[in-house]
Amino acid sequence: MIKTDILIIGAGPTGLFAVFEAGLLKLKCHILDALPQVGGQLSELYPKKPIYDIPGFPEVLAGDLVNNLMEQIKQFEPGFTLGERAETIDKQEDGSFIVISNKGTKIHASVVAIAGGLGSFEPRKPLIDGINFYEGKGIKYFIKNPEKFRDKRVVISGGGDSALDWSIFLSNVASEVTLIHRRNEFRGALDSVDKVQELKDAGKIRLITPAEVVGLNGAEHIESVVLDENGARRTIETDYFIPLFGLTPKLGPIGNWGLDIEKNAIKVNNSLDYQTNIPGIFAIGDVNTYPGKLKLILCGFHEATLMCQAAYQIINPGKKYVLKYTTVSGVDGFDGTRKEAPKAVVKAIV
Repeated sequence: MIKTDILIIGAGPTGLFAVFEAGLLKLKCHILDALPQVGGQLSELYPKKPIYDIPGFPEVLAGDLVNNLMEQIKQFEPGFTLGERAETIDKQEDGSFIVISNKGTKIHASVVAIAGGLGSFEPRKPLIDGINFYEGKGIKYFIKNPEKFRDKRVVISGGGDSALDWSIFLSNVASEVTLIHRRNEFRGALDSVDKVQELKDAGKIRLITPAEVVGLNGAEHIESVVLDENGARRTIETDYFIPLFGLTPKLGPIGNWGLDIEKNAIKVNNSLDYQTNIPGIFAIGDVNTYPGKLKLILCGFHEATLMCQAAYQIINPGKKYVLKYTTVSGVDGFDGTRKEAPKAVVKAIV
């Protein structure tokens, strides 16, 4: 049983920043996310796309923002359970909660903050007959351990950043990388497109466009894929097929927790602390809804800050907290580090 003050469901930017705000209040956090890495949509869908509306950053790449948030919260030593989806929740007699993941991980928390963005993400699967049979037998929708593909033949399908980035990365891992896209044009970072072109010219990536995977072959494990290439059928032998067509957001099992739901979003009290209709459960970021809601990262940061203040009162009933600016109080990490502004020199002027 993992025990923590606040369980944060969702490792996107809002969830990550909540760890920092909780840390300032000496509250411990654990993060649970269905994706195999932190960052939510920023990491999975557009890590190399610039974001322009983060205060203090005229322009910051999505992936860099995630890295900066991870660096910011490192001192507060949060726990992470990644690649697992929140499945059930049970409220205890003392008002705390036990959340169990789809893989059986149990987390006991005084407060639960749902920061799941648009919900748990499920891969968009191509409409290919028999694809479900090959899941776990050569079909991969996420890449958790690139070494699994060492010296293997890999076919990647897709035309966005994920398909481009993983084709580039695996070109130095797999024995053979084939990238397939139904169009000649790719919707990804320009430097990634240029890099794939270089690797294609160098013979390290086989690029087939326009084409589409329409069939799969293999007895117990995938052995080849069938392409439709300008109306002609073609078979390519492979050890793995990785379709990267993005993610579909779904509220998932959280939708069965008794929360007030409106159009696949969780209704919260935005006039106070973004608490749901169940005391002790909050919803922050894109997953919530209220009058005037804006789905912006900076709004999620604000919601996370107020949520943590309310969580402090739940975890420390009757204890008064005096807000101090970090410019004055500094930041004390759980790892023993301390960050503070240089002290002013006290000296008389004569």
